[in-house]
Formats: sequence, structure tokens, C-alpha cells
Amino acid sequence: METQNIEDLWTHLHWLTMLAEQGTYTAAAARLGVSKAAMSQRISELERAAGISLVQRTTRSVRLTEAGQQLVDATRGQYAQIAASFAQVRELSGVPRGQVRVTAPVAFARQQLVPKLPEFLSANPAVRVQLEVSDRLVSLATEGFDLAIRHTAEPPDTHVAWKLCDTRSVIVATRAYLRKRGMPKSPDELASHDCLFYPRSMGEPMWSFERKSARKNTARPVALPVKGPFCANNSETLRDAALESLGIALVPDFTAQAAVQAGKLVVVLPDWRVTGAFAEQLYILRPYASHVPRAVGLFVGYLRERFAQGFPV
Repeated sequence: METQNIEDLWTHLHWLTMLAEQGTYTAAAARLGVSKAAMSQRISELERAAGISLVQRTTRSVRLTEAGQQLVDATRGQYAQIAASFAQVRELSGVPRGQVRVTAPVAFARQQLVPKLPEFLSANPAVRVQLEVSDRLVSLATEGFDLAIRHTAEPPDTHVAWKLCDTRSVIVATRAYLRKRGMPKSPDELASHDCLFYPRSMGEPMWSFERKSARKNTARPVALPVKGPFCANNSETLRDAALESLGIALVPDFTAQAAVQAGKLVVVLPDWRVTGAFAEQLYILRPYASHVPRAVGLFVGYLRERFAQGFPV
């Protein structure tokens, strides 16, 4: 290995860069689509060729040595440029192709995004979509995502952001529950109901409302504590609990839409606007880049068109 030409080590250098970004052999191997054993072998071969240790291994993670970090810092930009140049050349064929890596919140992905994918993939057969369904806020650049869909009021200024649509919070329950416990006519009547809520702190859960008919500058918010037998940090889970008639749930409209349209859930307090519960916009984010693959741009345009009307319930 010591007598190998440097040209034989281009792949090894790229894998070292990926290991530095991902932090573990397992994550780097998954990102590259190779086995952990292959990943470890390539790094060992590179260290033998360099004649110096490049990686400090621990039981849970890896950290680059000073030499390893210097090597990564010197080559990372070149590999990114090669990838961008190849993407530009590949698009000269005129056919959108390649993989679009997307991360999206669990409820939105399951209820809204996945049902929209068949039409896009049918129209673009050379494009593949890899979706990570997660409520955690991932680093797009570090974890290699092209796009993220975020339910937020303030998109980060470190990324390019497109507004996907407006969204709102709604309160829903089954007709069976409402027949048994009564339909609330005003927010204060929720005090006598089982409320299904998203836990946001260790304190008492609070729901806030404004009358829809009130002018914006004169609207008086009403905040009140709620209680109930169940809470969860996932809106789809809260919706499912409401479908079991466990109580009245506060969820985003995109989570409740299908069940409301099917008549399985009823919107409670329709004359009131819920405030401060969930963000009122969905955004598509991508990292800043000098070149955006055509497949990524097409996917963004498709989603903006399909979700432009929001989620009427």
C-alpha cells in the first residue's frame, strides 16, 4: 500500500471527508451506501499510505487527528466542486435525473407529502426521492440533505427558503365524544372537557384563542389552562387519540384534514382562532449552493404548486 500512486487513493480521501462529516463509521458507511467494514478498511489503507494516524477511534465515535483534519480541510472543497461539475454535465442530457434527499416532519410527511409523490415520480422517472421522516431539526449540509420541510414561523437565514403555504391550528373531536360531553360554545367551556395536548414545558398546558370576527388590532386573546388524560409530542398521535374519542385534540390543520373531510372528526370552536400552538407557515429550505440540481428545483416547484392552497378543513 505504501508504494501506491496517489491516484489510487482518491476514493479513500473522499471517504475520510465523509467520516469527518458524519462522526461515526456507521453513519458514514450508510451515507455512502457501503458496509462499515469496507469503510474501516479504506481508512486503514489511507493511514498506512500516509504513514500517520488520521483518525482517533473511541467506543462511540471517531475524531480526526490534526493530520486527518488538515487532509480533510484541504480536499473537501475540491470534492464538492467535482460533485457540482458532474451534476451540471449530467443535466446536459435534458432529462431531470438523480436523487433528491428530503427531510420532513412525521405527521406532514405521512399525511400530506407521501400521497403527492406518485404524480411527481411518474412525471420524472429518472428522479429518485429519498425521504427521512423525522421531527428532529437536522443539519442539511452535514447530513447531505438537499431539502428540508419545516413547520416554523421564522426560517433560518442561513438557508434559501420558500414559503410552501400557510397553516393553522385546529381543535377537533369525534361526534361520539361531543354527544357524550357536549359541544363547547366558547373556550372557557374547555375546562370541563378532556383535552389532548402537545407537552411544551413542565408547567400547566395552556391554549390561547382569538375571535375570528374581531379586527386584528382589537382582538383580545383568551388563554386558559387545559387538562386531559393524554398528551403526546406528535400531532398525528394526538389526532389518533381524538379518533378514539379520548377527548378534544389541538393539532395542525394538515394533520386533521383527511379525518375532518371524511367526517371522522369535527372542528370544535370554529369561530375562534387558535394562537401560539403551532407555527402558521410551512417552508421548504435548501442549503446555499452555486448550483442547484434540476431535479431539486423541479421538486421544489412541484411541492409549491401542490400545496399552494394549504389544508382547508
